[in-house]
Amino acid sequence: MSSPAGGLPGPYGGGGSGANLADILERVLDKGVVIAGDIKINLLDIELLTIKLRLIVASVDKAKEMGIDWWEQDPALSSGARHKELSQENAELRRRLEELESQAALDPAAAEKETREPRK
Repeated sequence: MSSPAGGLPGPYGGGGSGANLADILERVLDKGVVIAGDIKINLLDIELLTIKLRLIVASVDKAKEMGIDWWEQDPALSSGARHKELSQENAELRRRLEELESQAALDPAAAEKETREPRK
């Protein structure tokens, strides 16, 4: 059963307030909501554990306006960040390979010994 206004039935219906869940969600995402809290566990005035909780609910555009864009640099969440990470790793491996090849060209005996005995 639903009320004529499209809200919840019975005492929760709001009786014509006009604000439905979609409107509330749109307002929250447009403005953003921050919920912060700390949990501390002490035993005989000795702090054993501290947990800091921060929750931000906002649209992507609003988060970017606030300077929050950590997901763009996280390789697990962004293909661009993953590509950048792989490019950096590839460049580092190429640099190390060139260094080893130049060592081998300068002193073949030492380079051969080094490949047989890994560095410690």
